[in-house]
Amino acid sequence: QVQLVESGGGLVQPGGSLRLSCALSGTLFSLYTMNWYRQAPGNQREFVAAITTTTYTNYADSVKGRFTISRDNAKNTVYLQMNSLKPEDTAVYHCNAQRWERRPYDYWGQGTQVTVSS
Repeated sequence: QVQLVESGGGLVQPGGSLRLSCALSGTLFSLYTMNWYRQAPGNQREFVAAITTTTYTNYADSVKGRFTISRDNAKNTVYLQMNSLKPEDTAVYHCNAQRWERRPYDYWGQGTQVTVSS
């Protein structure tokens, strides 16, 4: 059974930092492109950042220069370092694992709440 488990969310003041983690189990982590998405109340889920199997990274314009995605294949874990947080970063952050081998494989975590408020 494939599982994605996020951790590291919480309450932080504007300008602060958090590091989210997402652990993948039940399949081979190194085969997957790993993504972070977020969803704020009343909004659609939006892309935040991605890291491929070759560690190519991509970011949403709203987080470029503030967020950094990384992966540790030995730990089956992807990270999202979030700096200079703003109130508009408040959302539930979801981890996503994707790969294609004759068919799409697409797995989601349950999400972790990030709240940026003074």
